Amino acid sequence: MTKKILIIDDDPRNIFALEAVLKAKKIACITATNATEGIDLMQRDKSICIVLMDMMMPEMDGYEAIRLIRENPELSSTPLIAVTAQAMLGDREKCLAAGANAYIAKPINIDQLLLILSDYI
Repeated sequence: MTKKILIIDDDPRNIFALEAVLKAKKIACITATNATEGIDLMQRDKSICIVLMDMMMPEMDGYEAIRLIRENPELSSTPLIAVTAQAMLGDREKCLAAGANAYIAKPINIDQLLLILSDYI
């Protein structure tokens, strides 16, 4: 079974850019445009080994999504990387306190992202 990265982001441009970079590095990925769809994918696809979670989405933001994932015994051990344009002082700590394993700010530094991912895949 090929391990996959799930990208959850409400902006198709962000999904397109991340997906292109990951596929160029031979990393399989799937996408969701909202947190509800992403959590549903996680429950159905056991090959998802890590999630890149946009933190600022309408309806359900990344903070609430992470809380729901961490409360679900089937999903709680999945590594979650918070991806956000919120790069203010304290945002990293807020994401980690919410249950994210790591944090990366937009615009994404690809080398930094690949270094973070190497801890999990």
